[in-house]
Amino acid sequence: MKYLLLVYATPNAWEPEERKVALGESVALCHDLHSQDQYCSAAPLEPVETAISVRVREGEALVTDGPFAETTEHLGGYFLVDVDCIEAAVEIAKRIPGARKGTVEVRPVVEVPNLPEGKSS
Repeated sequence: MKYLLLVYATPNAWEPEERKVALGESVALCHDLHSQDQYCSAAPLEPVETAISVRVREGEALVTDGPFAETTEHLGGYFLVDVDCIEAAVEIAKRIPGARKGTVEVRPVVEVPNLPEGKSS
């Protein structure tokens, strides 16, 4: 089953050098997960200031700058893993460097049949 591990933190939680080290640790974690056939995808996100939110109500689109919700922690990245159970996903979440400065939310992914293959980079 696939799980999305959403990494949240306050905007300035990491000093630049800490961020560089954490990114290296995240890449190493991805390689470890890949070697165990558990890795699907992972990526950090650009800062929240680059976000655009889109809402469609009664056929009208409202496009606004910024994230959907005003919160102190912002979505900063994700890991998509394929493991046997949520407990295994939680164990991986504990290894994500972002968990040391923020929060990692673990969410099961609903498998929808007949979707097209995703684009691989």
